[in-house]
Amino acid sequence: MSGLLNFIDGLWTSCGDERIIVFTTNYKDKLDPALLRSGRMDMHIHMSYCTPCGFKILASNYLNVKEHSLCSEIDELIMETEVTPAEVAEELMKNEDVDTTLTGLIGFLERKKVMKGKHPDVQKQKEVDENQKENDNKNESLDMEEKCEKKKAEPSRRKRARKPKGRT
Repeated sequence: MSGLLNFIDGLWTSCGDERIIVFTTNYKDKLDPALLRSGRMDMHIHMSYCTPCGFKILASNYLNVKEHSLCSEIDELIMETEVTPAEVAEELMKNEDVDTTLTGLIGFLERKKVMKGKHPDVQKQKEVDENQKENDNKNESLDMEEKCEKKKAEPSRRKRARKPKGRT
């Protein structure tokens, strides 16, 4: 952390020109307060998921479209799905034909919506699988311990009285 802070501070002193540094994180609350102080990070911008308004701006920029018959369906899907503006823009760049592109975006949003609906179940299933695996490992360890204890308790057939080695 010290090296990063020294580097950032060094950028300001090395040159009279102003610099813009962009930091991105999903966990602002986990960042060191020294990094967030005024003078290092003067502006904090929350980048949220795409909204219908954001979609309209992207469609206008990428496809030169103000209105389209599929826009209302896309608006509804965007409200039901957590999709980033970057994901929407990526879909809008896939084809130059407006109808094909918007139909592709609808398909993408529907798949994302289905995955969002499955996501909690998938996570729960992973937890169940991990718990089952952990229990299986514990049971296997206990079985091995029991087997070892039984072997220790059984008289060994191989043990014979040995004569002490020595001269005869």
